[in-house]
Amino acid sequence: MKRIRICNFGRIMLKLFCVTTILLSVYLLFGFFGYYQKWFDGPAGITQQTMYWLIRLGIGILVEALIFWIGIITVYLTSEQLGIRWRVLGIVCGWIPILHLIMLHIIIKTVDQEIKMERMRDRRNRERKEQQICQTKYPILMVHGVFFRDFEHLNYWGRIPAELERNGATVYYGNHNSASAVRDSARELAVRVHQIIEKTGCEKLNIIAHSKGGLDSRAMIALTDAAPCIASVTTINTPHRGCQFADYLLHKIPEKQQHMVETAYNTGAAKLGDVNPDFLAAVYDLTFENCKAFNDEIKDDPAIYYQSVGSKLNRPMSGRFPLNFTYPLVKYFDGANDGLVGEESFPWGVNYQFLTIKGKRGISHGDVIDLNRENIPGFDVREFYVQLVADLKARGF
Repeated sequence: MKRIRICNFGRIMLKLFCVTTILLSVYLLFGFFGYYQKWFDGPAGITQQTMYWLIRLGIGILVEALIFWIGIITVYLTSEQLGIRWRVLGIVCGWIPILHLIMLHIIIKTVDQEIKMERMRDRRNRERKEQQICQTKYPILMVHGVFFRDFEHLNYWGRIPAELERNGATVYYGNHNSASAVRDSARELAVRVHQIIEKTGCEKLNIIAHSKGGLDSRAMIALTDAAPCIASVTTINTPHRGCQFADYLLHKIPEKQQHMVETAYNTGAAKLGDVNPDFLAAVYDLTFENCKAFNDEIKDDPAIYYQSVGSKLNRPMSGRFPLNFTYPLVKYFDGANDGLVGEESFPWGVNYQFLTIKGKRGISHGDVIDLNRENIPGFDVREFYVQLVADLKARGF
C-alpha cells in the first residue's frame, strides 16, 4: 500500500492545486480592479498598485506551479491506471487551454477510482487474512500462453499472483518456452512439475493455464509421466477447438513470408531465454484442423479435475490494442471472441465459466490474465482468481 499512499498524496496535491488556483484567481481579479486597497491617488499610486499586483501574481504562479508539478509527477510515477494513453494525452493537452482542464479532471478522477478500489481491496484482504482462503492443499502452477515467457520482473499474470499469495496461495510458474510445439511444451512442463515436487515435497499441483498453456498442460498429462502429480487443471481462454482464423492466415500467407517471421521471432526469443524456439510449430498447433486431431488423440485423465474459463469482447474496437483490432477478423471466422479465440473453443471439463460484463468493453484474451494491469468496471480480475482458487480449496485440491 506504500504506492497507494504516495499516489494519494499526489492526488491531494492536484486537488489542492485546483482549489487554490480558483481562490488565487478570484483574489488577483479583485486586486486587479483595486478592491483591496488604494495605495495613492494619482498616476504614481496606480503604478505602485500595479507593481504590487504583479508581484502577487508572480508569487501565486510559482506556488501553484510547485503544487501542480509535485502532484502530477507523483501521480504519473505511482498510478497504474493512468496507462500510457492518459499520460501522453495529459502531456499533449497540458498546453492547450480548456483541454488541459478536461485532462486534469480525467487524471484526478482516474486516480480517485484507483485509490478507492485499492483501499477496498486492502481492507477486504485484511478482514479475511485469518481464513487464508487460497491456501490450497496443493500449490498452484501457473502456465503461460504462447509468445510470452515467465520473467522475474515482468509478470505474465499481472497483479494476480501477488493477490493469491496474500490470501494464502503458494504459486509457481511453468518457465517453459514462449513458442514451441504443444508436445515439446508438454515435455518442458513435465520437467518443471517434477522439479517442484522434488524441491517442495508436495504430492501434486493445481494447474491454472492460459491460452495455449491449456493445450500444453493437457498434453503433458496425457503424454508424459507427470499425470500422477496433477490434482486439477483450470484452462483460461484456451483454444481447445482451435482458431479457424489461424487456419485462414496460414493458408493465405506465402511460406516465404511465414519463414521470415519465424526466423525473426525465433532469433529474438532465443536471446530472451527460449531454447530452440519454434514459432511456426506453435502457431500451427493452434489451428482448427490440428486441434481437432489433438482432441481425438489426447484424452483427459479421469483422476484429474478439469474445468475451464472463457470470455469475450462485446464489440469491435473495445478493449486494448491490438486485440481491439483483431476482434472483427476473428469474429468473421470464429464468431464471438476475446480478440483471439472464438467463444465456442473455450469450454472444457466438468465445469465452465463464461465471463462477460455489460456495456461496450467486454473482457479480452489479455484482460483475463491482467496483462494490462487495468481495473475494468464490472470485472475484478484479481478477485476472480482468488475465488477460483478458493473453490479449488473447497473441493479438496
